[in-house]
Amino acid sequence: IDAVSEASYLLFTQASLCYKSTAFMVNKQSLLELLEIMDCEIFEPKSAEHEKILAAQARKIKRLCLFFLTSATTTCTLWAMIPLFDAASKRSFPFRIWMPVTPLKSPDYELGYLYQMVSIYISAFLFISVDSVAVSMIMFGCAQLEIIMDKIQKIKYVFESADSEEGRRNIIKTNNEFLVECIKQHQTVERFIQLCEDTYHANIFFQLTGTVAIICNIGLRISIVEPNSVQFFSMLNYMVTMLSQLFLYCWCGHELTIRSENLREWLYQCPWYEQDTKFKRALFIAMERMKKPIIFKAGHYISLSRPTFVAILRCSYSYFAVLNRVNTE
Repeated sequence: IDAVSEASYLLFTQASLCYKSTAFMVNKQSLLELLEIMDCEIFEPKSAEHEKILAAQARKIKRLCLFFLTSATTTCTLWAMIPLFDAASKRSFPFRIWMPVTPLKSPDYELGYLYQMVSIYISAFLFISVDSVAVSMIMFGCAQLEIIMDKIQKIKYVFESADSEEGRRNIIKTNNEFLVECIKQHQTVERFIQLCEDTYHANIFFQLTGTVAIICNIGLRISIVEPNSVQFFSMLNYMVTMLSQLFLYCWCGHELTIRSENLREWLYQCPWYEQDTKFKRALFIAMERMKKPIIFKAGHYISLSRPTFVAILRCSYSYFAVLNRVNTE
C-alpha cells in the first residue's frame, strides 16, 4: 500500500500536468482570441474608478496565485530534503521512480538527484502558469461585471437633473446610451466567459477529478509515514497546495456567478420608472436575459462554486476512509 500510494499521487499529478500543458498549447488560437477580446474597445476603462476595479481584482488574484506558488515551491523544497534527513543512513532519490543511474555511486547519485528536483520544480511552475492564466481570465470577467454595475449607477434621474423639457430629453437619450452600452458589455462578458470555458473546461475538469484521487493518496500517505519526518510535512504541505489550487478555481467561479446574479438587482435599482418606453423595454429584455446567471463549468458539467469545493472535499474524505480501512486491515 505504501509503495502504491506514493506512486499514485505522483502519477496523478504528472498526468494532470501533461494533459493541461498539452491542452494549453493545442488551444493557442483560442487563447489569442481571448486576449483579443480582453483588449477590445468595450472593455477599456472609461474612468479612474474602472481602473481601480481592474487593479483591485488583479491584486486579489495576484495574492492568491502567490500563495499557491509559495506553497508549491515549499513542497518541492521539502521533497528535496527527504533523502537528506529521513534516509540519511543510505543514499536514495527523492522519488521512487525508475532511473538509469544508481544512487550507490557518484556522480550518478548527484546527477539523478539533480534531474528529479529540476523536473519537479519545472512541473510546479508549469502547473501554476496554466492555472494562473485561466483564473485570471475568470476574475477579469468579474471585474467587467463590477464595471457594468458602476455604469448603471450613472443612469440619472430625469426630473431631478433637468428642469426644461429639452434637458430631460437629453438626459433620457444619455441614459438610453448608457443602458445599451451596459447590455453590449454584458453580452461581450458572456461571450468571453463562454470562450474561456470552451478553452479550459477540459483542463479544469481533469484537475478536479484528479484532485480527488491525489487528496485521497496524500491522506493515506500522511497516515502511514512517521509524524515527525520531513516526508510527513512535505505531504501535509502538498495537500495544502492541492486544496489551494482547487479552492482557487471554485472561488473564482463562485465570484463570477454571484456578480452576474447581483447585476440584475442593480439594473432594477436604477431610476427606470422615470425613463421613456424605449429604455423600459430594453431594461425588461435585459433583466429577463440575466435571469440565467453566468456559471463557469468544468467539463461543461461541474459548476465552479464553493458548494462544489465542499462536495469534492467530502468525496475525497469518503475515498480516503475506504483506503485507510483497507490499509489497516
